[in-house]
Amino acid sequence: MTGRRVDAVGGRVHSGRMAEPTTRPTDVPVTDFLAGVTPAVRREDGVALAALMSEVTGVEPVMWGPSMIGYGSYHYRSPTNPRTHGDWPKVAFSPRTTSLVPYGIKDRPEAQQRLPSLGSYSEGAGCVYVKRLADVDQAVLRELVAIAFARPDDD
Repeated sequence: MTGRRVDAVGGRVHSGRMAEPTTRPTDVPVTDFLAGVTPAVRREDGVALAALMSEVTGVEPVMWGPSMIGYGSYHYRSPTNPRTHGDWPKVAFSPRTTSLVPYGIKDRPEAQQRLPSLGSYSEGAGCVYVKRLADVDQAVLRELVAIAFARPDDD
């Protein structure tokens, strides 16, 4: 198998070329996506968070993949593997069944200082999980969104 390797997870065969990212901007209207979110409380929180992020960033949201609502974009390069790079939203969120999942609001050094003041949340690798939008301090959330959106276009 010259020039090919088997991925340790899932057994996929790779040719040595970089795989195309699966999460990319789409043409799906954000309003259409949000209208179909369930349960209703997640839909309502999703609509409110979309409005908050649009207001703070000054840009219209774009669907990234099937379930992520993103604002702006930047080109990232992995610090651990420089061959891993691509475009990603500066700040985004996904209204999942059990929680809202904001992305990008915790990875800047300035954000790490403000994050403890956010309110009730838990953390994932690149995101935070919020059960209800009412559980977090809206002013701190706005600050975190602004910090994330201010990241350079080529980070």
